[in-house]
Amino acid sequence: MEQTGQHIFEFLKTYGYWGMLPLMIIEGPIVTILAAMLASLGAFAWPLVLLFSILGDSIGDVLLYGAGRKWGMGFARRFGKYLGFTEELVVKLGKHFEKHGGKTIFAVKSTTGLCWATFTTAGIVKMDFKKFLKYSLLGGVVWSGFLVALGYFYGYLWKTIKQYLSWVGWLVFAGAVISFVVITLYKKRQAKDFLAQA
Repeated sequence: MEQTGQHIFEFLKTYGYWGMLPLMIIEGPIVTILAAMLASLGAFAWPLVLLFSILGDSIGDVLLYGAGRKWGMGFARRFGKYLGFTEELVVKLGKHFEKHGGKTIFAVKSTTGLCWATFTTAGIVKMDFKKFLKYSLLGGVVWSGFLVALGYFYGYLWKTIKQYLSWVGWLVFAGAVISFVVITLYKKRQAKDFLAQA
């Protein structure tokens, strides 16, 4: 994970904004944290990092929604095992959508780790697209805002301490990666609790 983070960090430094959006569509959270760190160091403007993070995340959501809407449960059967969800999970989420469609999108986007399954399910059950996009964007503002703040904090820490200890930069970078891992584990725990209540 740390080595992957270093590669993304170097890629962002090299290609700047041009490389940011495609990476955020593929791996939004860690790219957002690293881009925000670079923003704190003066390489990017943090409002643009936030904008690209929300946009990239939402594009990924729409692609999953579109796949679910076009191919239905067949998409879950064929690709679910590679994306980390099962038909049973889609069925369970589908029932939850009947009562809490918009709230489910917002909650999953901002707090849990069920994005792949939830957004695909939204497409399968043919949730109203405008409603889907609205709650996806709202959840994205919360989630991306948190990640940008976290990355900016680590970047500030790096900039402040590095003038005293030259080697501390990579230590702070490792701290940012560890934070991402902790957040991921937390979201998985939240996902289990969410499903238990579904």
